[in-house]
Amino acid sequence: MFRGRSLFSGNSAMSVSSSSPLHNLLDYSAAYIYNTGMKQSIRILFGALALILVSCVSAEVQPAPPPEAVVPVEEPEPVPVADEEPSFDPAAVTQEEFDTTMVDVREFIGELNTIVRGRDYEGWVAHLGPSYFARISSPEFLLRVSQSAERLRTRGIVLSSARDYFLQVVVPSRTNDRVDDIEFVGHQRVMAYTLNAKGERLRLYDLENLGNGWRIIN
Repeated sequence: MFRGRSLFSGNSAMSVSSSSPLHNLLDYSAAYIYNTGMKQSIRILFGALALILVSCVSAEVQPAPPPEAVVPVEEPEPVPVADEEPSFDPAAVTQEEFDTTMVDVREFIGELNTIVRGRDYEGWVAHLGPSYFARISSPEFLLRVSQSAERLRTRGIVLSSARDYFLQVVVPSRTNDRVDDIEFVGHQRVMAYTLNAKGERLRLYDLENLGNGWRIIN
């Protein structure tokens, strides 16, 4: 009986002898395909391993990014504070000193009222202490007053200078100040008060005698 392999699966009508050239060709083809597939798989495997190795090495040698530079924040210069008088005792103020100072302060406020009514900006500045003038000239102070004063907000007025503050705030409100009482907080410093219709003390000014007369310091 003739023995051989069928060329096709199932009920194929064609058979091939194990010693025929066609049989040898089939074996060679199968071996070639097998070897080619193995080589391709090995190349893919080694390629993947090489890629992983390169990635690991790159991750190890890659330098860390430099830290971000810290930009120093510029702080404003601190405003020097005048030394207080811890040894000052208001009870040590004599009645004569009180009366004399009251006369001087009332005279000072009277002059100031005249200056404000006359809208004399330069005369008003001459009655201010240097530190107080610098403070009311600062953009921060002017902006705060512009935003907090209802009269200025409703009219859309924004202060940009001490002159604006004088004309828009001082002139409308400080032309008739009256000193009803003073309180010593230092040998050369007093608080000036006025009394309202209810008898309540309202502070007018913080005044200090700077050697050339009384000046507003707050």
